[in-house]
Amino acid sequence: MGIAYSVGEVDHLYTFFVQWSPDIYNIGKKKRCKSCNNVRKKRHNAYLVNKEVNGINKAFRKTVSMPKAAKKWEIITVKDSKRRLSLCSSVESEVDDSEYQEDDFPVLSHESQLLDEYHLQKLVAHLPPRTQGYLWQLAYSTVIHGSSLKTLYRNMANLDSPVLLVIKDMHKKVFGAFCSDPFRVSKYCYGTGETFLFSFNPDFQLYRWSGENSYFVSGNLESLQIGGGGGGFALWLDADLYHGASFSCPTFHNAPLSTHEDFIVQDVEVWTMQN
Repeated sequence: MGIAYSVGEVDHLYTFFVQWSPDIYNIGKKKRCKSCNNVRKKRHNAYLVNKEVNGINKAFRKTVSMPKAAKKWEIITVKDSKRRLSLCSSVESEVDDSEYQEDDFPVLSHESQLLDEYHLQKLVAHLPPRTQGYLWQLAYSTVIHGSSLKTLYRNMANLDSPVLLVIKDMHKKVFGAFCSDPFRVSKYCYGTGETFLFSFNPDFQLYRWSGENSYFVSGNLESLQIGGGGGGFALWLDADLYHGASFSCPTFHNAPLSTHEDFIVQDVEVWTMQN
């Protein structure tokens, strides 16, 4: 962008440039009438002065700005560079963890008798996105509602949301299943590939749908079954929610969820994620 100068300043600068570079400003000029020459000289002088001054301004700006830019640079070793990157990564991971604990940790409508903070943290990390942010409602509990599969079905009659089945057996092992649909009596299997099994035995284990078959969930008044197709169910509970069984099956390619394939139930909880 050009800079405006007065006529006096132009004449002064032109005189300086003529003395500085006579080969540019004096050589090759032809004599003209005095008035024409004065007009042409002023226009030519203004053009050359602006051109030269712009060049000087650019050079001046570069020399002035360089020290400021240089202050932003620092010579460091590769070792220091890696250490700083490591520190930055650690800080970012700490922020991410704190955000996860604050924003994604579930809120329960009742205190769970089976799930502690460690269980909840592991489970919530693997739930489908559509369940995130919803209140966990206790739909059924043997402690509150008694041990009855019929009561379990009845409490879910009006639900239209995923459910989390949690079991603790007499050996104090905690395991269960996340099901995409609430439990109900049905002649046919129901559910989707969101369904998965889990166990804390004592380490957390997760078994997702293998894709081999679609025997997700089926139920009648005599029992509740999850998974199947290989001669045994991944999880089976009787009508009294007292006897249970867990076998490896093609639906989830799972290991038995309890330390024993046949087990005695101590407590059952079913949680639903909904508004």
